[in-house]
Amino acid sequence: MKISFYGHASLGIQVGDINILVDPFISANPNASHINIDTLKADYILLTHAHQDHILDAEAIAKRTNAVIVSNFEVVSYFEKLGIEGHPMNHGGQWDFEFGNVKYVNAIHSSSFPDGSYGGQPGGFVIEGEHKNIYIAGDTALTMDMKLIPLQTKLDLAILPIGDNFTMGIDDAILASDFVECDKVLGSHYDTFGYIEIDHEEAKRKFYEKNKDLMLLEIGESIEL
Repeated sequence: MKISFYGHASLGIQVGDINILVDPFISANPNASHINIDTLKADYILLTHAHQDHILDAEAIAKRTNAVIVSNFEVVSYFEKLGIEGHPMNHGGQWDFEFGNVKYVNAIHSSSFPDGSYGGQPGGFVIEGEHKNIYIAGDTALTMDMKLIPLQTKLDLAILPIGDNFTMGIDDAILASDFVECDKVLGSHYDTFGYIEIDHEEAKRKFYEKNKDLMLLEIGESIEL
């Protein structure tokens, strides 16, 4: 499993020959100006919720690649009206896709489309691949529901928001990694704009002091699990 960071909460996940994008907000992110969305491959696009900073490039990429959008019922219905194929889910549900099992799990946040219309309930994804398992928390506060995840899935990586203000901050993300029983964390949802700028060294130090590994990738950088 190869995971690429495209800035903010945007990720690329490659499992074998299947390409997955998560929350593509790239073209309007000045920090990601070197990423060309017209070159990104996508068989599936996973959307955690309807906010613009998570869905902005989904329509353009899906129409170019014929990707299937996976999200809550309301988000999928929105994109289906645009002629895009989707797979709707809701909290607690799971589905076996060709790249692995996906479970849609709880997130505490809000969810509305850029025009203010209802975007369903926000969520996160637990992906169980053939060899590696990951948790994509989406935009969320710290929640006790996270403790349910390790009861069913042993995680190899937790992708957690760390920018604070709109989501968890560093200290809550450390607790979240305890809750999901995963000490290997990839940070997301930080530095894009003023409200969520973080001190990288302090963040890494706090995780290190708790015997945890916080990875803050450069935009366009990848890791392999």
